[in-house]
Amino acid sequence: MSLFLFKRLITLVATLVGTSVVVFLVLEILPGNAAQILMGPDASPEAVTALAHKLGIDQPAWTRYWHWVGGMFHGDLGLSYAYSTPVSELIVERLSLTVPLALMAMALTIVLALLAGVYAASRHNKLGDVGVMGLTQIGIAIPNFWFAILLILLFSVQLKWFSAGGFPGWEDEGILGGLKALMLPALSLAVVQSAILARITRSAVLEVLREDFVRTARAKGVTQRGALWGHVLRNAMIPVVTVMGLQFAELLAGTIVVESVFYLPGLGRLIFQSISNRDLIVVRNCVMLLAAMVVIVNFVVDILYAVIDPRVKASDI
Repeated sequence: MSLFLFKRLITLVATLVGTSVVVFLVLEILPGNAAQILMGPDASPEAVTALAHKLGIDQPAWTRYWHWVGGMFHGDLGLSYAYSTPVSELIVERLSLTVPLALMAMALTIVLALLAGVYAASRHNKLGDVGVMGLTQIGIAIPNFWFAILLILLFSVQLKWFSAGGFPGWEDEGILGGLKALMLPALSLAVVQSAILARITRSAVLEVLREDFVRTARAKGVTQRGALWGHVLRNAMIPVVTVMGLQFAELLAGTIVVESVFYLPGLGRLIFQSISNRDLIVVRNCVMLLAAMVVIVNFVVDILYAVIDPRVKASDI
């Protein structure tokens, strides 16, 4: 296990280093000048030059890269050009909404997908299977922002059960109030993801159901439900966990549209606003953070492979 973990850690570090270089270089070649945008089109060249020197964007690229990487190790991500606020404070403030939203959406996705996928597989080629697969096809086809608008019209405008948008904050409304405010956005994100994961779960469960050990368990008197949840599901979890990892990473990085629909001050809106303001230091750190989250999630998925199926660890060594 130690060799397996060591190899995965080396891959994790190498990927993060390569990602930091790519993120920095891509943002470097973008046209435009942050100092010019902040000062306005009528600013004098001397004032723009002075601001560029103050922000440090007139230094060589390699110097700024090493300052950025070194700052990340010390928790110093620099100051936002537009807000004159430490970038770390801006990111932590927005992550306090984006991470709970992604976790809620992922929890709803897992529950809905596993129930629907196992149910459909247990009724293969029957009415229940056809009905569930039809619903998942509709779920995949529905854009999450359009479904979000439908949720607002039904639960906010008609029933008045939830707020139509905004976030009251964890301090003002408490945990329950905050979770209630995130329920509709989480549900709008979970619909598409659960539809995809349900189809993957169904296919994986059907493949395992054909294995000899399942027939042996059924011959020994194990009920169909017991075989599904006790034997089949764990052996079918490898492809399901793979998709779960990809979906969670997507939920962390791709909430900008839903955050805009519900007017949530999350990380996606911060990135959008920073791009508009040419606040590249915020964009760079946010993109690096999201990329690191994706890499770390994939690392955790690799570890889960070895926990779910020890043969994966043995074959890798």
